[in-house]
Amino acid sequence: MAFSIMSEEDDPHSYWDKTRTPFRIFFKDAKHVCKLDELGREIAQIALPATLALAADPVASLVDTAFIGHIGSVELAAVGVAIALFNQVSRVAIFPLVSVTTSFVAEEDSIGSVSNEAEDNNDMDRGFFTNDDKKLMIPQNGKSEDAHHSKPLDRKVENGRRYIPSASSALVIGGVLGLVQAIFLISGARPLLNFMGVKSDSLMMTPAQQYLTLRSLGAPAVLLSLAMQGIFRGFKDTKTPLYATVAGDATNIILDPIFIFNFRLGVSGAAIAHVISQYLTALILFWRLMGHVDLLPPSIKHLQFSRFLKNGFLLLMRVIAVTFCVTLAGSLAARQGSTSMAAFQVCLQVWLTTSLLADGLAVAGQAILASAFAQNDQNKATAAASRVLQLGLFLGLILAVFLGVGMTFGAKLFTSDVGVLHLIGVGIPFVAAMQPINALAFVFDGVNFGASDFAYSAYSLVLVAIISIFCLFILSATQRFIGIWVALTIYMSLRTLAGFWRVGTGTGPWYFLRS
Repeated sequence: MAFSIMSEEDDPHSYWDKTRTPFRIFFKDAKHVCKLDELGREIAQIALPATLALAADPVASLVDTAFIGHIGSVELAAVGVAIALFNQVSRVAIFPLVSVTTSFVAEEDSIGSVSNEAEDNNDMDRGFFTNDDKKLMIPQNGKSEDAHHSKPLDRKVENGRRYIPSASSALVIGGVLGLVQAIFLISGARPLLNFMGVKSDSLMMTPAQQYLTLRSLGAPAVLLSLAMQGIFRGFKDTKTPLYATVAGDATNIILDPIFIFNFRLGVSGAAIAHVISQYLTALILFWRLMGHVDLLPPSIKHLQFSRFLKNGFLLLMRVIAVTFCVTLAGSLAARQGSTSMAAFQVCLQVWLTTSLLADGLAVAGQAILASAFAQNDQNKATAAASRVLQLGLFLGLILAVFLGVGMTFGAKLFTSDVGVLHLIGVGIPFVAAMQPINALAFVFDGVNFGASDFAYSAYSLVLVAIISIFCLFILSATQRFIGIWVALTIYMSLRTLAGFWRVGTGTGPWYFLRS
């Protein structure tokens, strides 16, 4: 279905000059990057709560790291390996599930809202449509090969609760994946840690295995929580996930010193506290979701497993590539010894915590763009993509300055080991300098997912990962610790370049920029 182009007379502020190259989208209305107009307010209302929610869990992990660092450098390194392994295995399942859920729910909710308005205008009393009645269709997105294929969408509004097919599908898939992940990590803890560079006779093995085994019990809660967060994001509601996440992580922070020091459980206490917080978060989200969505589908055929599997498989390829790169970096650091791994863990946690702040903008971009594409609103899609990318760069520059100064003085919060502090000092310039690159890479993810450009996102990342893996092996062998961070810088730079290429050349779902 072609996009309709609004004339300059109709809307001079949103009109896009067709004579300009697609690359000019990155500079469109740049002087209004921080303006709180209608679009700016919509982005802020989604991005700010999402940013706080996304930052809450890494902050809780940083608190874990700080507490465990005062037990000893061996325990700090051991938990660093276990956390890296748990997070990367979780990411393989979480990222496709959340990303696909957000886009699908945003599409279905947007199309359903338009249909309900039309229904009210026609004095129609029924709120449930079947294949024999009125069909809500997901429009064909021009040249996109992804989730915008025409497909009937059944919708129900009953007692204030809506039926969203993707919401029910996401919960079923999330629950199954969570159980599979828990079984996989618990049964394969020792060989997986060996793969990460922790040898069986290493002092890190026992605490790492204890932490990983206990924390894996929370995997079902993690997957279900993230699936529900994807649903709320699709509704453009990021406040509810924020409240639930803060409640869970606050519980974790309170229980950490009690279990670690008062009960003398050490790393096991940190893991137990984290698992309790994860289940609390899941229960809060489920309770809130039940008040808004009818989670019981009329029949199995209403669940959209095939749609999830098709696009989820593409993102699974992408996440495996990302996961392998980051996991390999952690493994190479662990092979250099506990001091190197402890320093890498601190730098990585700070790197992820600050960089993921840009994911709030990515969430806003994805939700707004998915709705815009579903409604064939070309101007809204162009304006939203421009604004979130410009905000991402602005945020990255601020974070670079903040970390460059703050980490120099704040490293002692994590450890008092002189050797670890020295290597943290080596990593700080890389962590700071990569912030603008990381921010753009994450925002481009949201832009591409909002356009349901899952195929390009997958294939381009696989190519980036192949190049980056070679860099990791070569540079870590020749430059050791500093080589790992040089390779990670190359990796994130290539990710950002891939995003620039897709939008800047006006290919795939962005073909209308060349019209």
